[in-house]
Amino acid sequence: SCLCGSAPCLLCGCCPSAKNSTISRLLFTFFLFLGTLVSIIMIIPGVEKELYKLPGFCEGSGSVLGVQPHVDCSSFLGHKAVYRMGFAMAAFFCLFAVLMACVRSSKDPRAALQNGFWFFKFLVLVGITVGAFYIPDGTFTSVWFYFGVVGSFLFILIQLVLLIDFAHSWSQRWLRNAGEGDAKGWYAALCTVTFVFYAASIAAVVLLYVYYTKPEGCTEGKAFISINLILCLIVSVVSILPKIQEAQPHSGLLQASLITLYTIYVTWSALANVPSKPDTAVALGEGRMGRSTPWGGSFAADPPRPSARSLRSSDHPQVNKLMLTEEAVTEAGAGAGPGGADEEGGVRRAYDNEQDGVSYSYSFFHLCLLLAALYIMMTLTNWYRPDESLQVLRSPWTAVWVKISSSWAGLLLYLWTLVAPLLLPDRDFS
Repeated sequence: SCLCGSAPCLLCGCCPSAKNSTISRLLFTFFLFLGTLVSIIMIIPGVEKELYKLPGFCEGSGSVLGVQPHVDCSSFLGHKAVYRMGFAMAAFFCLFAVLMACVRSSKDPRAALQNGFWFFKFLVLVGITVGAFYIPDGTFTSVWFYFGVVGSFLFILIQLVLLIDFAHSWSQRWLRNAGEGDAKGWYAALCTVTFVFYAASIAAVVLLYVYYTKPEGCTEGKAFISINLILCLIVSVVSILPKIQEAQPHSGLLQASLITLYTIYVTWSALANVPSKPDTAVALGEGRMGRSTPWGGSFAADPPRPSARSLRSSDHPQVNKLMLTEEAVTEAGAGAGPGGADEEGGVRRAYDNEQDGVSYSYSFFHLCLLLAALYIMMTLTNWYRPDESLQVLRSPWTAVWVKISSSWAGLLLYLWTLVAPLLLPDRDFS
């Protein structure tokens, strides 16, 4: 049952009465985590030296029983290995995104592939990974680099859509609570959170000007910070205009403050990837721009964006359906209830909650994991362009422009959510 059954019973002992759809998503996410862990191991300094200590494994490490190994261990390590691992994970999730297209309920025969056969799916992932390392170098890494750039941009864009929806949902929920209960308390909470977000944004902007600019030079940093600051001021003012408030009563400074804070974060992340120059090294410092690593790379301060937002609930059913949340579908099919009990009163450890309709879009879920794999690949390689020098791998300008453009896209998306009800009065935006 654990290897071939439709119920993912691998975690049944730890998660009694768990939903089929929830465990499936956790296990697919675990596959992504496992691939990420392998990629990290491939770029840890000293791993290649340890591999050469294994007799008969790497070429030049010594023979075993007179057999000379012919494995080039350098091909299993470094940025090229991370690119191949990223390709394997992306190909794996792309395969399932195609296979799971238009699955409407667990009664579809393909749903068994989504919710079961975990051992064989793991073998498929291993097989694709092994095959990826046999791809000739040639132009593979150069071409795959551009796939990674596009995928990373789309991944950031999806996060921005989720953030904007979260900001609107948050404000609507608190305003609704204020109308139903202690109005003063909820309005005080709104004002406090908004003030904290704006205060943090102002402090962050000051630090960006201090640490990422200097009186002479650093024009790119000054331009990026100033442009994003002006855009944040514009969306903040627009959010409280009388006509906007009339068309969309729930709009306000809470959403604008959250978008502003996130925009400043993305600006910092972009500036942390600006390639250091000899004349700017003193002002910016290697420690701020990205510290060189013993294996020839440099990691800028660029923590991955949390993807947990994609599993949260929303006030909007359409967003729930798109963003993988359970609230979009009525719980429990004919044979399973909230407690996992079947028709005869027994308790199921993992019960099917998708008989009447899937709880999330299978294909979109795998597409998100595909884009996440590409974003992780680019982050681990520090957005390294394969045709550049291998001596010191500093971030190219590609990373900077992807992140800056994503911040602009996020601001434009938020601005559109404000003005759309005004420009399209015949449409229902409730």
